[in-house]
Amino acid sequence: MEVILKEDVPNLGEMGEIVDVAPGYGRNYLIPQGLALPASSAKKKELAHQKRLIEQQKAEQRETALEVRGDLDGLSITIPKRVAEEDKLYGSVSAREVADVLQQEGFEVEHRFVEVGRGLDELGIYRVPIKLASGVYAHVIVWVVTV
Repeated sequence: MEVILKEDVPNLGEMGEIVDVAPGYGRNYLIPQGLALPASSAKKKELAHQKRLIEQQKAEQRETALEVRGDLDGLSITIPKRVAEEDKLYGSVSAREVADVLQQEGFEVEHRFVEVGRGLDELGIYRVPIKLASGVYAHVIVWVVTV
């Protein structure tokens, strides 16, 4: 199933791209969440005319993201967790937890743009990238400490 992305979707594509996805993924997730539109021939023609508007919207998002990056880059946050033997955590610090702490600090960050990889599963200091816009990343310092 071909869809036109209305927003950047991690590991799939950027806003304005036409991508081929599994029918269930497009029908049950991308379209209902407002992340994509079905790519009919009429929509493809319309997209060709709206490319300039999409590029302008991307530029505005990048400009806003660069301003936010100045405040967010290098910010240090602390996440307390329960610890087992040898400084191993019960569970791991997820992207959602990092996004929640950032929201408490006054930054509107969606958890899907916080890239913690496989998770932060030990005590320590981590440098976590956060995607703010297409090609614009801020790096936050996350301190994982005991409760």
